[in-house]
Amino acid sequence: MAEGSVVEVVLESDLKNVEVAEEITRRVSGTAGFEEDDQHKIDMAVHETLINAIWHGNKNDPSKRVWMRFEIFSDRLEIRVRDQGNGYDPNRLADPLANENILSVSGRGIFLIRTFMDEFRVESRAGEGTEVTLVKRLNSDNSGESRRKEP
Repeated sequence: MAEGSVVEVVLESDLKNVEVAEEITRRVSGTAGFEEDDQHKIDMAVHETLINAIWHGNKNDPSKRVWMRFEIFSDRLEIRVRDQGNGYDPNRLADPLANENILSVSGRGIFLIRTFMDEFRVESRAGEGTEVTLVKRLNSDNSGESRRKEP
């Protein structure tokens, strides 16, 4: 796979498919040139995004699907995940670090995704589902050094 390469996959809304998505993510992020640490961050972000799409978006309905698209660019990897749910507003989520939410297990996924990825965008349309875009840049560390593996 080279720059401009695209991988698309459609998965049934079954939490068992999170593992399938993680395997695809590992292969694509490795091919894109990310080091192991960044591959793990991307993998965790996709893991959380898939769980949200299947559990919250599609309400674990096996008749609904989750669509994923990976696109490799010279400087980044873009991942899109779309469900068939009712949509949501990520700005309405409670802050998982607020004292009253510290012990809550809900809401941590989006926090982790935002921590691990360089960009996190959500586009929701009532009745048409939610599409999440995750972007990880190859040189995303703060020191400015490239995070690309040496050939």
